[in-house]
Amino acid sequence: MANHYQTIILGAGAAGLHCAAFAAKAGRTLVIDHAKAAGEKIRISGGGRCNFTNLHTSPANFLSDNPHFAKSALARYTQWDFIDLVTRHGIPWHEKTLGQLFCDTSAKDIIRMLLAEMQPAELRLQTSVTGITKDGDFTLTLSDGSKLTCESLVIATGGKSIPKMGATGFGYQIARQFGLPLTETRPGLVPLTFGDSDLALIRPLAGVALPASVTCNGTRFDEALLFTHRGLSGPAILQISSYWREGDAISINLLPDQDVFATLRAKRAEAGRRNLSTVLAELLPGRLAVALSDHWKIVGNLADQSDTALRALADRLTGWQLTPIGTEGYRTAEVTLGGVATEALDSRTMAAKAVPGLYFIGEVVDVTGWLGGYNFQWAWSSAYAAGTAIAGK
Repeated sequence: MANHYQTIILGAGAAGLHCAAFAAKAGRTLVIDHAKAAGEKIRISGGGRCNFTNLHTSPANFLSDNPHFAKSALARYTQWDFIDLVTRHGIPWHEKTLGQLFCDTSAKDIIRMLLAEMQPAELRLQTSVTGITKDGDFTLTLSDGSKLTCESLVIATGGKSIPKMGATGFGYQIARQFGLPLTETRPGLVPLTFGDSDLALIRPLAGVALPASVTCNGTRFDEALLFTHRGLSGPAILQISSYWREGDAISINLLPDQDVFATLRAKRAEAGRRNLSTVLAELLPGRLAVALSDHWKIVGNLADQSDTALRALADRLTGWQLTPIGTEGYRTAEVTLGGVATEALDSRTMAAKAVPGLYFIGEVVDVTGWLGGYNFQWAWSSAYAAGTAIAGK
């Protein structure tokens, strides 16, 4: 039948395209997306270079209500498997900090590779699904009124992050329709926002960046911090945002690589007549030093400061407490935390336990990686798990 497929995959993003390469071995396969082009989030990722995986990928780099769920898929299709695929396609790449791998030229190289690998699967863009039913096979009703049927249906529709790229909660609607539970969804890897009193200090510092250590709820990230007009951003903040919940404070160490108290004592011994705020400007970016000196009312010469006073200043610099009032939301979030509850899925195949033939992969599932290529690796690994399960039927 012209309108019957072995497998239909909803979503032509990283997970959906990669899954098609494996599922197509089982028979006629179709990838559907409402967007004008495939892989749009891939195209804009990593500043257009696509941070396609991370050398250090392990289950410890992922958040989920069930931290064990991702282990099987990540072990069976690793970062090394995807690196091998990229290398076989002759795509030049390089490593940046912390094991992050990027294309040398363009993220479009990854999209072209995925489209080549998925052959002979078909791709249908600018197509929306308006209804799904199941009576043995799945029947999909499209926006033009036509119907398609399939034996296996893979949901790779992503989360709610970056709605301007076409992100919706459609995958969650499908899960609910078929009785699958959801964990709470919220923006992840997203800048944090602050109330007026904190913004009075932060906003004039927009553009200032520095290495920092940021801690929240027992988790710490040592990366760059960036002051913005709306609050705080930069890799350290994006990372910690996934662990932050409303009402929580974050602790910022502005000088993570030194013993600040010892440094201040040494400077007092060397040049006690120097102004304390001037010394602070030697340790921090100038604008930040001036702002904190004013905010914390740092006055006097080093020689006037007791050990107790220097210790108190060191503690402030290494444990600056701030309480965000929120995040910038899905508009700028790189990922969506939460999603289809892992308890409803088979960790080896990504199949819905209670609905034969239905699979969920990628961001729509309650598995969220750290910043730095981890979420792409989850897309590749979960896609492989589902695709090979379908091909092995």
